[in-house]
Amino acid sequence: MTVEVKVPSFGESVSSVVLVEWLKQVGDAVASGEELVEVESDKATKKCVSPSAGIVTKLLKAAGDSADVGEVIALIDEKAVAANAPVATPSAPTVAASTQSAASVGHVMPAAARALAEAGVVASQVTATGPGGRLLKEDVQRHVAGAAASAPATSTVVVKAPETKAAPAEPPRTIITKSSGERSEKRQAMSPIRKRIASRLKEAQTNAALLTTFNEVDMSAIMSLRKQHQDAFTERYGIKLGFMSFFVKAAVDALIAFPAINAEIQGTDIVFHNYCDIGIAIGGGKGLVVPVLRNAERMGFAEVELAIAEFAKKSQNGTLSPQELTGGTFTITNGGVYGSLLSTPIVNPPQSGVLGMHAIQDRPVARDGQVVIRPMMYIALTYDHRIVDGREAVTFLKRIKDCIENPVRLLLDV
Repeated sequence: MTVEVKVPSFGESVSSVVLVEWLKQVGDAVASGEELVEVESDKATKKCVSPSAGIVTKLLKAAGDSADVGEVIALIDEKAVAANAPVATPSAPTVAASTQSAASVGHVMPAAARALAEAGVVASQVTATGPGGRLLKEDVQRHVAGAAASAPATSTVVVKAPETKAAPAEPPRTIITKSSGERSEKRQAMSPIRKRIASRLKEAQTNAALLTTFNEVDMSAIMSLRKQHQDAFTERYGIKLGFMSFFVKAAVDALIAFPAINAEIQGTDIVFHNYCDIGIAIGGGKGLVVPVLRNAERMGFAEVELAIAEFAKKSQNGTLSPQELTGGTFTITNGGVYGSLLSTPIVNPPQSGVLGMHAIQDRPVARDGQVVIRPMMYIALTYDHRIVDGREAVTFLKRIKDCIENPVRLLLDV
């Protein structure tokens, strides 16, 4: 029976994907649930699995092609697996039985058929070693290699070598155009994720009234706290205590105090959320992704750190799910990990605010009339001025500063 392989659903907002790479080719055996093809939507990269065990008989799309959700992209023959079933063999097989050909049995696998055509060999000339008398691609290759090796040295035996069969035509995702000398140009199609990033960022600048306010934070207190408790924290939870969990907790504290920054505009209404779903911007292999910490107000420091570490791992191997990338009421981005000293982050619509963290630098600051050197970080809040007033934005950022410089507030809720 032929089974159709269809593009699975990626969530309500995803209608099409791009096929990145086929993990199986025509003639390959595939188990039920085995990874078959890697596809990419505008939200994530995902490996799709085979719905049934069998032999891949046809690929209807090439790598680089687009396909709609629910569209058939490959065919699998389940009957071919049935031919794999072990069969009874005589206790003392004759030479004829051991050299049973594929032609007499009739089980020539698709990959073997291609190899026969390429080598110019008749199936009846090849010994079939597959279960149930199936002729495998390896059988054909072994026959061709044996014929060449057994040719007499004084005579010439012509064996048609397998030709390289042209792969299905793929869209030119990368084109390099050279002009003169060492000068060249490279043209590459935007990936779905990059297109989505571009669309949303442009949407934010076009539809929202964005404004950014800045402040600076003395990181001495949390650096001292991390140093004091790092070993015990790591031993207990199996992960290091980072800076991001402090900023997530501080953001939750400030969002509860200033709910407009945790709200969004829908038409002519303002929708306030009684929960904090905080997106954490992560630079993945294929672009910036923003997985969401659901109900961050209920999470402890260890839960935040473990969740972020898992997001980072999934971002690198392309296994973030659409559900992990959708929603969010506020976003935190840390350009400091790349060395950024100061920036103006862009709001992720329909959210109304984004917090930007930056590099920590030792700088001279005034403390109690004295100039001292402290580890300082600039922080930035970009907000939608349609819903958030300047006073709220400035006070919100000041509250985050106070929480970071006096982290005991995060524990005592003051």
